[in-house]
Amino acid sequence: MSNPFQEAEGPQPPRQLKAPLEILANLRPLVDNHIPLTLRFRERAQRYQTFLLQLDNTTRTLLLDELVPNDGERFLSNGESFAVEAYYEGVRLSWETDDPVGATELDGMPCYRVALPGELTYHQRRNAYRALLKGGGEFAATLSGKRLAAELKGRLADISATGCKLVLGGDQRNELQPGEVYDFVAMLPIGRIETKIELRHAHHDERSDLTHCGIRFHGMNGLLQRQVERFVFQLQREARRYQGSDEGRFSR
Repeated sequence: MSNPFQEAEGPQPPRQLKAPLEILANLRPLVDNHIPLTLRFRERAQRYQTFLLQLDNTTRTLLLDELVPNDGERFLSNGESFAVEAYYEGVRLSWETDDPVGATELDGMPCYRVALPGELTYHQRRNAYRALLKGGGEFAATLSGKRLAAELKGRLADISATGCKLVLGGDQRNELQPGEVYDFVAMLPIGRIETKIELRHAHHDERSDLTHCGIRFHGMNGLLQRQVERFVFQLQREARRYQGSDEGRFSR
């Protein structure tokens, strides 16, 4: 029996995108959805957070927000090489640059102009449809476990048959360990779900002071798995109906 959540091609190995228009098209969602970027200088261990503010197809440049912590900005000014990565809807986007960075402004706020990367690594890391969840207050969720000092409360931002995104208040990166298995409870329209989850990654958004956690369901029993799959499939059909897309290809 086919699985409606599996994309036809499944997970793919990393692809190197080199066409400028293709690179711009794949970076655009990072701007539109205010996705945090992780920036690291080649010879330094410290990681910095920034955001992609604007793309300019005419000049083939992009604007990066100020760095957090801000001590990294002197490394930008000194022309140090750096690498950037971001995660969006199960895709890891990453690139490196040796090009000089210019200080500029956008709407009166300081930022940095950088040349569009000559190559962008596109890595689809999952093969399950992920449905956005509207009205976050309706989808409360908690994490707990022996390695946590206290239960962490948050909300679900999206869900797939294999995992979901959990949003927690504050900076919880010191509390959470990628690869660790935690106890997970969430309230969904289908009812209360309890299962183990594996934390895949956690990113803190300095502006909103929220921690976005990518989690994968771990050892979920068959009955609960089928309930989640049906729920996600329902959301998928509703989303495609709203977008006016043909959902016939998802029928079995």
